[in-house]
Amino acid sequence: MPNINQFLEVDIRAGTIIQVQEFPEARKPAYKLKIDFGELGQKKSSAQITELYNQDMLLGKQILAVVNFPPRQIGPFLSEVLTLGVPNEEGHVVLVKPEINVQNGARLF
Repeated sequence: MPNINQFLEVDIRAGTIIQVQEFPEARKPAYKLKIDFGELGQKKSSAQITELYNQDMLLGKQILAVVNFPPRQIGPFLSEVLTLGVPNEEGHVVLVKPEINVQNGARLF
């Protein structure tokens, strides 16, 4: 059974999406995101969120992401963080975000 120490090993941080690009090379529809994590810097992520979000909706949106998993190669793109989301009733990803904006890089506890 997992314990609190295992949970705390997963480093989940708040960041603001500062760039969104189409990702036509992805097998499933996705965007390439650049996310500002404050003192942790800017990180890239691939996210399959095209069903519910367009590029304009995403720019400036604050989200949560795991920042300490190893980078993952997705086709020609290196995804550095795992952007978090949960499926809605139709199975489309809904992004996880702070209810109120917080400082970029703030850690989830």
